[in-house]
Amino acid sequence: MVRRLEKSKAIKLRKQGKTYNEICKRLGIPKSTLSGWLSGYPLTEKQIKKLSARVRYKKLIGMEKTSLIKYRKKQKYLKDTYKSERRMLLPVTARDLYVFGLALYWGEGRKGLENGISLNNTDPRVVKFFVMWLTKSLNVPIDKMKVSLHLYQDMDPIYIIDYWSRQLGINKAQFIKPYIKESNRLNINQKGYGHGTCGIYVYNRRLKEKIIFGIDAIAESVTGEKPENLL
Repeated sequence: MVRRLEKSKAIKLRKQGKTYNEICKRLGIPKSTLSGWLSGYPLTEKQIKKLSARVRYKKLIGMEKTSLIKYRKKQKYLKDTYKSERRMLLPVTARDLYVFGLALYWGEGRKGLENGISLNNTDPRVVKFFVMWLTKSLNVPIDKMKVSLHLYQDMDPIYIIDYWSRQLGINKAQFIKPYIKESNRLNINQKGYGHGTCGIYVYNRRLKEKIIFGIDAIAESVTGEKPENLL
């Protein structure tokens, strides 16, 4: 927790236009650590101009300019890569969507034919995609879904339920009583997205078989292993 607070303070100071040296002196954090924390926070051109009026060494100004140039190059590369992937992958066909959903369930969903269809995740995008996949690819009515939340005791259940209800477009009446962990977020290193873990549940034996055997068919074609669920 202390490390997270230090990182937050370092980022705040960086956004204020402080140099690595200034942040290092104020917080007592090694530059090697700061370089990792602040790589995505270069000083702006305006901040660099202000910096030139209050530091003595031109070398430092040059380092900040170099950092900004590298950041812009990286951002351009990432944007170009994103555009390239969009051109190659979009539009997504109905078959693409179905296969992508099977892959997601293979990695994140609850297995076993005797269990209902369920997936738990902290990332709203993953859960939203799963809900969309259930409705569009498997024709599951959204009012047939149940939502379960795993929270920490320092979270506000009312606020979190409202958040997920809005994100997923699912009525609050479909949320079961949240599971509240006795520990709080101060005691863990990974906090996910700060809204707990959201689980979507649907009980439909035939659809569960369809999902599992769809995964098995793809797995067999790639690995050559026969489905465990078939004799």
